[in-house]
Amino acid sequence: MTNEITYETYRSCTLCPRMCRADRKNRTGYCGCGDQLYAARAALHHWEEPCISGPSEPASSGAVSGGSGTVFFSGCTLRCIFCQNYTISHENFGQAVSAGQLARIFLHLQEQGAYNINLVTPTQYLPHIVEALRLARPSLTIPVVYNCGGYERVETVQALKDLVDIWLPDFKYFDSDLARRCSGAPDYFPVASAAIAQMIRQTGPLVWEDVPDLPSPLLKRGVIIRHMVLPSHRQDSIRILRWISSNLPRDRFLISLLSQYTPLFHSKEHPDLTRRVTSFEYNRVVEEALNLGLNQGFMQEKSSARQEYTPPFDLEGLNP
Repeated sequence: MTNEITYETYRSCTLCPRMCRADRKNRTGYCGCGDQLYAARAALHHWEEPCISGPSEPASSGAVSGGSGTVFFSGCTLRCIFCQNYTISHENFGQAVSAGQLARIFLHLQEQGAYNINLVTPTQYLPHIVEALRLARPSLTIPVVYNCGGYERVETVQALKDLVDIWLPDFKYFDSDLARRCSGAPDYFPVASAAIAQMIRQTGPLVWEDVPDLPSPLLKRGVIIRHMVLPSHRQDSIRILRWISSNLPRDRFLISLLSQYTPLFHSKEHPDLTRRVTSFEYNRVVEEALNLGLNQGFMQEKSSARQEYTPPFDLEGLNP
């Protein structure tokens, strides 16, 4: 793949590290997608990190303003076995959306007061999304957030340099066997670590913007690295934190530690993943982050596995 993403990319797809080279006009790629974009929801979302979605609690007036303008795309290049969005990531639920329609969705979210456009698992549809972003500009003036699993090609990240303002990657696994078992991607760590380093290089220092009536500024440009602690695997989390501490430039990213893992009650093949994360496990990871000086970012309340984190995928907002 060159640094230009066009519809021709679908003919021998190399958008993600799977490099499956599927002709998506005639068959689906590893992601389960063809050459038509599908999405499941486009709406304001108040449960991302506060620097993206603003406060999640109502103001004194009783209203919650703003929010992140999230667009949830169908399909996924990782297809993790514990995905909270299983309906769209594995079952590909969604509605066909053209690039022109997607551009209108972006602008409608902006008109509703979105602080940003939040592209959730977008990699498999980049030819459509690149066109939509170009169609929406210059009318689209809010930042674009790339919300992904971290499993990205460096070349793809580079190709989006002038289109993405905020990178929001997961950094899921250090151990290759855990990555293979959960996401079918034994190369996850070397791929994700290189991609995240590139995201930081090309966005530069964190850029903040004060917004009237908000208690804290919003991120305008930069990188937020998410990591969700998995049950029975806190040592893997600690290895990731130690790598981040030793290899990524300080003050150039935020870190977000998540405790919202949803258990795999249906799977007897993964007994280590069929329960929630304990307070001990999560707190130990948080303590390690603080000991390493990784104190710029966010942690979750232990009770964070709430319904709001998985919005209803009901095609809301796809026909503005």
